[in-house]
Parts: sequence; C-alpha cells; structure tokens
Amino acid sequence: MQRSTRQTLAAARIDTPTGEMLCVWGVDGRVRALEWVDKEDRFQALLARYQGPDTILELNETPPAGVSRALAAYFGGDFAATAAIEVDPGGTPFQKEAWAALRRIPPGETRTYAQQAAAIGRPAAVRAVGAANGANPVSIIVPCHRVIGADGSLTGFGGGIERKRWLLAHEGAVLAAVQPGLFG
Repeated sequence: MQRSTRQTLAAARIDTPTGEMLCVWGVDGRVRALEWVDKEDRFQALLARYQGPDTILELNETPPAGVSRALAAYFGGDFAATAAIEVDPGGTPFQKEAWAALRRIPPGETRTYAQQAAAIGRPAAVRAVGAANGANPVSIIVPCHRVIGADGSLTGFGGGIERKRWLLAHEGAVLAAVQPGLFG
C-alpha cells in the first residue's frame, strides 16, 4: 500500500559483515527500509511501492543512533537488539500481519511459511505469506530470513541465499542447510 503524499525521508549507509546496507527512516525515527546496497533495484521498487514514487531521499552521514547501535549489537551477537527498533514499512494490512509475525520468531529459530500462515490465523495463505515476506522492505529487523521451506531448505530471500545462510548460522539456527557461505 503506497503512501499518498510526497515525502522526504532520511537515508544513511551502514557497514555490516554481510555488506553495506542503506537504512531509510522518517522524521518520526521509524525505519521505513533497510536493504543491502547491492540490491538497489529491489530497494528502489519496494521504496516506490510502499513510500510513494515521488519520495525524496536525503542522504545523511549516520543513521539514527538507536538503529546503528542495535544493528552493531545484532552483528556482535545480541540478536534481540533489533526488537526495539520501530518500523513503518507501509504495506497492506495482510503484509503488516505477516511482517509482525516475522518479528515474533525468536532469533536462532526458524518457521516454515505454513507455520507463519497459521500464526496469523490464515493457515491456507501459505503462498500469500511467502509473497509478503518477499516484499519485506526492512531486512534483518523484520527477520524474513528466519522462514524456510517446508522441507527445511533455504528458500528465496531478497538479500540472497548466501546472506540468509550467513544470518541463520550467525544466530545459531540448527539446520542441515545452514553452512558457512560467502560471508564467513
């Protein structure tokens, strides 16, 4: 669901062990998007879809201190640190439900798309949940990397399967498919 008014959002780059990310937030301090800079096409499409095609980004030197600290803590091993970050990614009511369910998956644990659909009271909406996860504009903070295929496989992830593998291994998720990859 796209916002109807033209707006200016702040943006800043954040270095992470999985690559540089771009964080976008509003005057209210809530994160609107967090995406890897090498996924610029995906980032631009999601930003236009949820924030409006006329959204202007003002590049800042640093992201909000709370976001920066929380992401540094996450990458340092405090996986719950991102839970306090407020987000406002836009989206439809269904997407918001699906994304809220993602934030309830504990770090180091995984869920299948079917389990996520059941968690929001829509057990038949497995594919719709998958589509909502694929349209999540706030990586890591809204942890869609914690959702896997019914067979335990690492399925699609906007940041790339290698990053998904790395994030799950970093959090200590125990899966046959989670092995060290490109990022360590």
